[in-house]
Amino acid sequence: LLLFLFFEVEGSELKKIRPNSRVYQRYYLLDAGLQALFWEPSKKESDKARIFLDSIREDSLRLRWLEQLFSSAADLNKQEVIEEGIPLQSAVKLVQSVNPGVSSGKVEHRFKEIQRLREKMCTLALHSESGLKDHAENEKPSERKDQVSRQEFIEVFHDFCTRPEIYFLLVQFSSNKEYLDAKDLMRFIEAEQGVAQTHEPSEEGRQLGHLSLDGFTSYLTSSECHLFDREHDTICQDMTQPLSHYYINSSHNTYLIEDQFQGPSDISGYIRALKMGCRCVEVDVWDGPDGEPVVCTGHSLSRPLVLRSVLEAIGRFAFVASEYPLILCIENHCSVQQQKVLLKHLTRILGERLYKDLPDEEALYLPSPHSLRHRILLKGKKLGPVSGGEDGEASEEDEGAEMSQRIKALNAGGTEKDVVQKSVSLASVPQSNMTHPSPKRFQLLRELSDLVTLCHSVCFKDFKTSTKTQKPWELCSFHESLALHLAGDSPGDFVNHNKHFLSRVYPNPMRIDSSNMNPQDLWKCGCQIVSMNFQTAGLMMDLNTAWFRQNGRCGYVLRPAIMRQKVSYFSADTKDTVPGVSPQLLHVKVEHKSLKAKFALC
Repeated sequence: LLLFLFFEVEGSELKKIRPNSRVYQRYYLLDAGLQALFWEPSKKESDKARIFLDSIREDSLRLRWLEQLFSSAADLNKQEVIEEGIPLQSAVKLVQSVNPGVSSGKVEHRFKEIQRLREKMCTLALHSESGLKDHAENEKPSERKDQVSRQEFIEVFHDFCTRPEIYFLLVQFSSNKEYLDAKDLMRFIEAEQGVAQTHEPSEEGRQLGHLSLDGFTSYLTSSECHLFDREHDTICQDMTQPLSHYYINSSHNTYLIEDQFQGPSDISGYIRALKMGCRCVEVDVWDGPDGEPVVCTGHSLSRPLVLRSVLEAIGRFAFVASEYPLILCIENHCSVQQQKVLLKHLTRILGERLYKDLPDEEALYLPSPHSLRHRILLKGKKLGPVSGGEDGEASEEDEGAEMSQRIKALNAGGTEKDVVQKSVSLASVPQSNMTHPSPKRFQLLRELSDLVTLCHSVCFKDFKTSTKTQKPWELCSFHESLALHLAGDSPGDFVNHNKHFLSRVYPNPMRIDSSNMNPQDLWKCGCQIVSMNFQTAGLMMDLNTAWFRQNGRCGYVLRPAIMRQKVSYFSADTKDTVPGVSPQLLHVKVEHKSLKAKFALC
């Protein structure tokens, strides 16, 4: 009745599938005699462009299975008369058993919506033509809103458990049958491999070796068709290589949860990043009130966080997602007096997890992630050997100073909104046209310097100088624009540099909206630590998340062998064949954007 009235009044756009698998969009209406559906436009004669209602039938294999499900639910609830229906919550659970992703509230709402519509249509039918009156006598408004009829259950099941893209695949591969038999499966996966026995929900289908629409859906959404290699659900790579041989999941200004200039700061930024497998977080420390250091971007309007609370959160969640080493990037702007408080908090809160062993002067590489499990490495400035172990001067790291300098120069007297809007556009200004602030000198506490062992921050001059003088435990931080310049001009030298040394790349300071650079541009040159704004969703962050889903989401991904071998040459921009590497052709076939993609390497 509902179908008749709906098509008579509204009509509907449906897909017409020919035996040759061609699909046509057609708009269908119910004819005046209520005997057939006809469609327009069509080149056929009007008497041929129609489908008689008595020729329309339900997917029988699926329908019989749904009726068995309904009857089983009625038996479980001790319903003496099945026509009375089954409890609403039982019907909801049956739908969720096939589609766990749908909420119970949504399914329940749909059942009630159909019941209300059915009651309304039955009432209207009493005033319709005589043929409909006879039908309406058997369709009395339901007074039991907590009961679901067989027809209502089947209709809602179709709404939530039928994926059109999978249905059309099934029709195409089955030559318009209601199921896939063994020959159809052979065409689809080249070998049956017991798919029907594993994924077909109905007993009848399993006995016949047929795969219904629901079985086909179960198969396509199962782990067997998953795009991601299930081996990488756990750690499967060699973790005994030097640290410089891995890509390391890294966060930029981890304490910020919105933009870089006036957005809020929160400890949740650290908790979220660490739970996502991040292995390198940033802590910018400044003098705070009452002798307590604070964490903030010193040249912004963001609210500061108490250092002690930040370190406690890091200590608690450091190894929740991964047991491999966590790099703590300390950007120190404190006075000597508050550096002493910083030192006290680091040693008290992080304790034995702080890695304090001096590096081997003869070592050519850093230790491995395996040997540094459950250890926290401090990255920061370090004093040279001074007799008597006195405090000394070091160059200050201030990645936000450039942002502050440009904003002050270009936005004198502007509002906060003007600052953000104007400065975002500066991210595209070439760095050669900008003056860079000279690094300041500050007094560094000797005891704090001694905590920095394997990640000593040094300035980058050029690749030739690094090859001659840089130690394996010395790390260079690159401005995004400089890193991209080096990647474009000297990609091979950049790769060779990163075979021995860690390289960290941080976003252009003018990305005040917390947008992200493309990490692939730096990964292809071997840069291990590409700092991302975890708070900003989008394609770039999706790339980062997907990349570090590898290797059990531990935050470390082993780089390709050609980027690790001492005697090898690789340039990401080469147009020629790479020596020792066979060319590979990647074929990608995406059946539907919401389905899994099938990859084949040849």
